[in-house]
Amino acid sequence: MSDNTEKPVVQVSAVALVDRDGRVLIAQRPPGKSMSGLWEFPGGKIEPGETPEAALVREMKEELGITIQTACLYPLTFASHAYEDFHLFMPLFVCRVWEGFVTGKEGQELKWVPPTKLNEYPMPPADKPLITMLWNFL
Repeated sequence: MSDNTEKPVVQVSAVALVDRDGRVLIAQRPPGKSMSGLWEFPGGKIEPGETPEAALVREMKEELGITIQTACLYPLTFASHAYEDFHLFMPLFVCRVWEGFVTGKEGQELKWVPPTKLNEYPMPPADKPLITMLWNFL
């Protein structure tokens, strides 16, 4: 399929949670999901009528058990990537403040990784270019 062919556009919102030591949280996609085993920035699909920020507030509560405020989300960059069956549009936010303890509520493995080590983890193609933006920001 060429990039000119219309594909459904999937809108997902992602966040780089940054701890006090400057490490970034990544989550491993669980078995049974597409791209299982790859590491990604936490987040999820933006529901109809939902803003990217509201999606992250909801997803962080569901996936990680933490509460974040939209005022604490800094929009950093975005990914626009053509996969075989769909086109992904994903804004990436940075968040340094949240309430609660980060826990993998959906059985996913989590790791706090220094930004300079993110390249050592296999990631979906849409996530990889975001690493450089994080290096430059952090």
